[in-house]
Amino acid sequence: MPQVLEFKLPDLGEGLTEAEIVRWLVEVGDVVAVDQPVVEVETAKAMVEVPCPYGGVVTARFGEEGTELPVGAPLITVAVGASSVPEEAAGTAAAESASAGSGNVLVGYGTDHSRPARRRRIHPAGVAPAAAPAAAAAVTAVAAPEPAAAPVRTPAGRTEPVAVISPLVRKLARDHGIDLRALAGSGPDGLIMRADVEAALKAPETVAPAAPAAAAAPAGRALTGERIPLKGLRGAVAEKLSRSRREIPDATCWVDADATELMAARAAMNAVGGPKISVLALLARICTAALAKYPELNSTVDTVAKEIVRLPGIHLGFAAQTERGLVVPVVREAHGMNPEELSAEFARLTELARTGKLAPADLTGGTFTLNNYGVFGVDGSTPIVNHPEAAMLGVGRIVPKPWVHQGELAVRQVVQLSLTFDHRVCDGGTAGGFLRHVADCVENPAVLLRSL
Repeated sequence: MPQVLEFKLPDLGEGLTEAEIVRWLVEVGDVVAVDQPVVEVETAKAMVEVPCPYGGVVTARFGEEGTELPVGAPLITVAVGASSVPEEAAGTAAAESASAGSGNVLVGYGTDHSRPARRRRIHPAGVAPAAAPAAAAAVTAVAAPEPAAAPVRTPAGRTEPVAVISPLVRKLARDHGIDLRALAGSGPDGLIMRADVEAALKAPETVAPAAPAAAAAPAGRALTGERIPLKGLRGAVAEKLSRSRREIPDATCWVDADATELMAARAAMNAVGGPKISVLALLARICTAALAKYPELNSTVDTVAKEIVRLPGIHLGFAAQTERGLVVPVVREAHGMNPEELSAEFARLTELARTGKLAPADLTGGTFTLNNYGVFGVDGSTPIVNHPEAAMLGVGRIVPKPWVHQGELAVRQVVQLSLTFDHRVCDGGTAGGFLRHVADCVENPAVLLRSL
């Protein structure tokens, strides 16, 4: 007897609560194998393909491309069982998979019978491919209200994903007309808890006033300009930058440095053969040495406990511009790597970023960020601290410039270094000491030998 199994959007890990459907990889009526990717979704951290733990005939898809779905929402239904699969696909293990599960090892994916995610329906005449579109249409009609209710906007125009503790809390808010985007979550990193929604229900007048005020503000510009939703990766970046500016009292200092000796040292390293050493890897090695000397900048602020937390390891983030936008992959345990190992890790993560295959875990957990915006041809900038880190080092382009060297004017390879730091974790003396140490290592790489 064929069965129709419902596959819901799984837990994508890293505390993510929703994802946007970017591209469906299957059509209704298609035969899918166990663990075959069925949809490509974009979370606030990465683009991922979601494999289906069931094999059989796709009978319905939930949501159009561009729709945001919360974790736990129905994604597709699959008819499994011998009679549900066309003859040409009868050799597949669909029926077997329905009871065995996929064993998929991706984070949060795969068949998990402990979750209340399965709903079975018996089709008396089986689910032949010809009947699939009808089933899809029926499901679509039922599912239609979901996307209509989800993207409720505040007058402020916020469209970025809202972190909610569970779909049940999201439903509670939706049932009572509470706009989650107007709430300030009391959980970790602003996570909206059930108590936040219940508090809004008890005092609706405190939530409602925000709507008209914010709606009126952008009305004038809305008629004249193109509106681009801040969602997905762009929305996540916007929220993170705004939060950094809102919560971190930052300050920036900068210095010009003569990078001639550093470039010469790199050329000497690469002349002996073996994997090429990148400039970014050398700067990263200098950063880890400087952070070991000034651990105040490898920390974060626990605002709840009102404490500065100095972190034991250095997980170095680096800014990478991709077609999807700005991402910050993290090199874990960077303090234990030499320039050759750092070069290899930067190359690996950069390739994953370029192809959109970074996992959410590759984009989280950073403790300090190195931003080489010199690749864009600019000399200087004021980096925005990557919340919840405490500092970011920005590096401009390295170009020949007039420079006083050994008392005489000369043409040298000059770079501007900028450090933006959380003023709560240290004062200007510490920040200046860190930046001066970095500059000294750039101007005279032999200084690094003192700390190796």
